[in-house]
Amino acid sequence: MKNKVKRWTSVALASSAAAALVVGCGQANAPAGQASANGSASTASPSSQMVNVDGVKIAKPVHLVNYKNASGTIVWAESFTTGPTASELVSAFEKKYPKIKVRLQVQPSNTDTNRADLTASISGGSSTPDVYMGDVIWPAQFAHNQLAAPLSDYLPTSFWSRFSNGLVAGATYNGKVYAAPLFADTAFLYYRKDLLAKYHLAVPKTWQQLQSEASYIVKHGGAKYGFVWQGADYEGLTCDFDEYLADAGGSVLTNGKASLNTAAARQALSFMRGLITSGVTPQSVDTFQEPQSENVFTQGNAVFLRNWSYAWSDSQNPSSSKVVGKVGVAPLPTFAGHGTSGYSTVGGWDLYLNPHTKNLAAALQFIDWMTSPQAQEILAANSEMPTIKAVADSPSLAKYSPVFALLPKVKFVSRPAQTPNYPAVSKAIYDNVNAALAGSVSVDQALKDANQQIQQALSGSGSGGL
Repeated sequence: MKNKVKRWTSVALASSAAAALVVGCGQANAPAGQASANGSASTASPSSQMVNVDGVKIAKPVHLVNYKNASGTIVWAESFTTGPTASELVSAFEKKYPKIKVRLQVQPSNTDTNRADLTASISGGSSTPDVYMGDVIWPAQFAHNQLAAPLSDYLPTSFWSRFSNGLVAGATYNGKVYAAPLFADTAFLYYRKDLLAKYHLAVPKTWQQLQSEASYIVKHGGAKYGFVWQGADYEGLTCDFDEYLADAGGSVLTNGKASLNTAAARQALSFMRGLITSGVTPQSVDTFQEPQSENVFTQGNAVFLRNWSYAWSDSQNPSSSKVVGKVGVAPLPTFAGHGTSGYSTVGGWDLYLNPHTKNLAAALQFIDWMTSPQAQEILAANSEMPTIKAVADSPSLAKYSPVFALLPKVKFVSRPAQTPNYPAVSKAIYDNVNAALAGSVSVDQALKDANQQIQQALSGSGSGGL
């Protein structure tokens, strides 16, 4: 992302392809890093011990901790690289819980360096940081490598019901939840409201409608291009493809196996390729990342843009945008017959628990508060998208950004990161999808190759993506 923290990891994908706790007075009798916390990382729980939360089956807590009277000092490794957000949150927390002190540990701004730093520290047995921020695609990798403790072992099942639909699934690995969603990011459809008004066209609800309207406006000289998005050979293309795939009713993985040899996958990729061959999308989109696609739009050269939440403020910046006051924003479309709005890929950052922490109770109290309405309101005021329904679905959220007002309508889809070999899975997706977009291979061949490579990645032992 352009400020604060990155919502997804790209360079990392290339570099990566290479005793019971006692419920009582708020203190734990053993650190979270002992057998129960680490040993469960790669072992699924029996079905009789599972509960359904937001459509996701997770294990019941096995070491429920009473942290209401917790005290002591914890270290929080934070990844807000600009602004006072972290300090503001800590001040509010310590005011409410004066018995707990939080010491900030500022992490490197580069996501890959940040991850390497945390990996080295925690794998070496360090008990700090007690709590750390991490990318939403890390849970399986960090759980597999015993770098994160299963929060669902210690928190009540009811804790997970606070989050917006789709977020808990992305933090779950082998039936246990390894991260608490802190703030999200997701994609929206940005459109030229002045052009839609000029040509008497409605905001599109389906991809077919978008393609038709974009083609009409381009043919009538309203804009150079109809629709721009991210088609380069990198992680961002996985995000875009996953949205079309979910809209078509498909998924990358089904029951832990590659599932791109389906009609849904063909519909998704055929549509993406068709945007290019029809002239609605420029041929050079197969080299576009977020900055390139956004620049085409903010310079007034496209009718529609798919991009993350920050693109709204960028489009309204008079020093760099030629479309100030001419932009609208809506949920992404879907394919006809698949509802009224499409799926949007989940980005953002989560809170993770160090399995070696020496103050489990205080760490859990901090995680609980950070995902409370008070903390989430602070995040929203600092332009971060809240993850809990109580705040995300509130009409008052629109005062911070018009994109926030759309959150109740957004359907989240997580990337297929529930495998520790996700980096290789994602690379198989974006390499082959990009080849199809460029016309180097057919849609069917690209999907066949991607499916085979994904299955190979799933079968590989590897190092869990680290």
